[in-house]
Amino acid sequence: MSVVALVGKALRKPPGVVARRAWSEARTELERVAAPRRGRRFDDGALLAATRTSSIDALWDEVLARPFPFVRAPDELAEIEARWPGERERVLFAAERALAHEIDVLGTGLVSLGTPIDWHRDWKTGRRWALSYGRRIEYAELDRPSDVKVPWEISRLQWLLPAGQAYQLTGDDRFARGAREVIADWVAGNPYARGVNWAIAMEPALRVFSLTWLLYACGGSGAWQSFRSPFLRALYLHVDFVERHIERAEVNGNHYTADAAALAFGGLVLGVSRWADAGWQILRDELPRQVYTDGVDFEASSAYHRLVGELFALPAALRRAHGLPVDEPYAARLAAMAAVTDAYTSPDGRAPLWGDADDGRALPLGGQHANDHRSFPVLARGRGHGNAEAAWLVGPAAVSDDEPARESAAFRDGGVFVLREGRDHVFIDCGPVGLAGRGGHGHNDCLSFEAILDGQRLVTDSGSYVYTASPEERNRFRGTAAHNTPRVDGAEQNRIPESLWQLADDAQPEILIAEPLRFRGAHTGYLRLPSPVRPVRTITLDPETHTLVVHDELEGDGAHEVEVPYHFVPGIEPVLGEHDGALGAFRLRWEGDWSASVEDAWVSPSYGVRLPSRRIVFRRSGPPAPLTVTIAPA
Repeated sequence: MSVVALVGKALRKPPGVVARRAWSEARTELERVAAPRRGRRFDDGALLAATRTSSIDALWDEVLARPFPFVRAPDELAEIEARWPGERERVLFAAERALAHEIDVLGTGLVSLGTPIDWHRDWKTGRRWALSYGRRIEYAELDRPSDVKVPWEISRLQWLLPAGQAYQLTGDDRFARGAREVIADWVAGNPYARGVNWAIAMEPALRVFSLTWLLYACGGSGAWQSFRSPFLRALYLHVDFVERHIERAEVNGNHYTADAAALAFGGLVLGVSRWADAGWQILRDELPRQVYTDGVDFEASSAYHRLVGELFALPAALRRAHGLPVDEPYAARLAAMAAVTDAYTSPDGRAPLWGDADDGRALPLGGQHANDHRSFPVLARGRGHGNAEAAWLVGPAAVSDDEPARESAAFRDGGVFVLREGRDHVFIDCGPVGLAGRGGHGHNDCLSFEAILDGQRLVTDSGSYVYTASPEERNRFRGTAAHNTPRVDGAEQNRIPESLWQLADDAQPEILIAEPLRFRGAHTGYLRLPSPVRPVRTITLDPETHTLVVHDELEGDGAHEVEVPYHFVPGIEPVLGEHDGALGAFRLRWEGDWSASVEDAWVSPSYGVRLPSRRIVFRRSGPPAPLTVTIAPA
């Protein structure tokens, strides 16, 4: 960007924002020299002075003596093995893969990282970032197919957690030693503040969770006896970096939350009250700002709802274990987030592909699919019905085997609606664009829906696929045509600017009816057209016959080109007739003067992965006319 463009952009910002940005840039330049020097000089003496302890062994003993509620006692491990019979085999398989330095993340497929590991490489494209000052690395590279999320995900070390679990289950020092060797390799290959894995504060922030859990899981092993000093120094420097480069913005989202959570978490673990207090205060301030009163995270994404929920919940659980207060409004908002997750989680355990998804987690201790969110409500409440991962997080005694009754739910503030009874589950989005109207991780999906009928997943969102690796695919998957919602005159319901994380705030949602088995809503996204149109959608579920009826009206005048797509899960091959069609064991029929065609499409069930699928697109040219689509068992 030219100097003139930068100045013009700055002039459009509030003076306070410009001043903060200028100060941030000045600090970044100072840190280019100071940070690497600080990392080199941070020896045992500096660590002991910072933590006010007399020796490394004393600090180690103090840390391990502090409460840490996420590592299980021997009797709890035995109960986990008994109640979830496949969990031991799952953990040992994943641990052996971790010790072999084999990963499968973000669509890489199974990759052997070798020894030593190249921590700066995108293992999809082979692109490697230089070991330079991290805060000045151009990591997005929109003109390349490279994806910085791959080295970031590998460096979060979450794939290493099964080695700690395996050590807990077996007591075999080989697993603790393997975990230690990977961490030592990471420390050697990623000097403080240098390299792409120090480019933003969120990355070391998320490593704090992995490192602390592995510390408490493996710290008592013989294999870690000689590892105390380098490990503690690395952990301290991680939290130090987050404090120095916390990602505060005009409107804060998951990055700022991750940074604050790492401060609160790391401060309690290392006994640095400055960090613990500052991080907790930020979390208390941000929870009501980022999460609506009804419990929906304002980023308009199920995946980020869970990630942010974990980041708010984990420090709260650690505080309780330390005997520190968690105020009632905070706990109540977490419980509301859990209720949202309970509602949107379908009978098969999956969350809807609503908004962005990059497989991000804070402390993943299970082997379930990335889109299985069932452990979060248990973590948020400290108890409840859950899976094996929930048992690792809160203890098996707090995890119930009895699945509660699930009912329809309406979360008006966040625009999430669920029509549900028995084996039928319909998720509807009629909420504001993400990140308080800025876009963020939200999509052009107002009035879109997903549907499961009689236990069969049928209608699905397209997912998210990738971010910076392909701006074209990024915009394709978040665009209106990739969602099950009307598209008018080829326009986006919210205009898409150049930024990959912004959307214009055009489609204001309107909630007209929200009943247990019937929803009616509209949005204003197409009122900006020369001939304005207001889409109004009514969705009705009949659980007795497992029938879904979707009725679309377009209020307005003039002639328009209108498309209404229905995306189906991979494996369903629609076959169309005159005014009906077959969807496997289900039948689809429509009323109205609309044409219909079956087309190729894509569904991304997780980040970096896309599967071929099919969709039916209803089309009409001319003055607005209603369309009614009915899906029922054949």
